[in-house]
Amino acid sequence: MIQRIQSIWLLVAAICAAATLKFSFYSGTNAKGIASYQLNGMENILLLAITIAITLVSLVSIFLFKKRILQLRLCFLTLIVELLIVFLLYKETTSFTEGTYSLTAILHLGVLLFLFLAARAINKDEKLIKSSDRLR
Repeated sequence: MIQRIQSIWLLVAAICAAATLKFSFYSGTNAKGIASYQLNGMENILLLAITIAITLVSLVSIFLFKKRILQLRLCFLTLIVELLIVFLLYKETTSFTEGTYSLTAILHLGVLLFLFLAARAINKDEKLIKSSDRLR
């Protein structure tokens, strides 16, 4: 289970997703005039719930190694939901009067990258199993 590369990718994606709860995506002066306000995954209940869901689904997917098709579908679903989070965070940045993206915004790109790499490795495993079944 853990020796498979997609398990490592899913674990790193879960760690990055959990880290986005604490680290900021955008920093600046918000519409209320609060200077050095940091926008992170705990901004509102929707972002918090979706971020926790991404973390949990990534961790649960690690243990679905015997059900590769389900694991692949969950990985793609999580990838799409992460894109939704990036869109929602970008939409939240429009309410700021001035500011800049934080360096830790890269964590969201990391989650996308690691989920993509995990999906690619799961698909590769599935093709390998199908090809070995044909040889039997």
